[in-house]
Amino acid sequence: MKYPRYPSTRLFNRSPRAMLAKGIWLLCLIVVSLIARPYINSHRAQDDKGISIQSVVDGDTLVLSGGERVRLIGIDTPELHMSNKLLADARRGAQDISTIQALGKRAKSFTENLCRGKKVSLEFDVDKKDKYGRTLAYVYLEDGTFVNAEIVKEGYAQIMTIPPNVRYARLLQALEQEARKDKRGLWR
Repeated sequence: MKYPRYPSTRLFNRSPRAMLAKGIWLLCLIVVSLIARPYINSHRAQDDKGISIQSVVDGDTLVLSGGERVRLIGIDTPELHMSNKLLADARRGAQDISTIQALGKRAKSFTENLCRGKKVSLEFDVDKKDKYGRTLAYVYLEDGTFVNAEIVKEGYAQIMTIPPNVRYARLLQALEQEARKDKRGLWR
């Protein structure tokens, strides 16, 4: 009588060379996971219960209770203050400077109503600072509201993806398309 060969017994019937290759692969996997652990943990949401929003600079920049400026990752609201970016946006788009600034005021007002004075936690991506020294973060309110996404969802920002900070790019893109389609916020 011939007995069937079960797949689970193949592991034990391999050659010593195949077993060595599998062992080396497993060892490499363990080493990579140990090296990556601190990197992964440093990018998880920070559980800072004492942090609150002191003020809102514009629709996508906040000031924390300690005075730290936080730029919301993945979004861009219309410029409120005179700057090179405002001039470039006016040249590129079909709107004049005063219209862009008026839209910037609406975006700032929405962001203020959403989070000023509320306690928040921060989640970082790959880069933690921008070229202006601002902290780059995804911001969450105490009730779990994802501030970056909420601003886009309600139509007060468009997405701005700057690699390597791309963790929520697809989510933000889908929310922007939905806001445009439904003519919410600045898309009216």
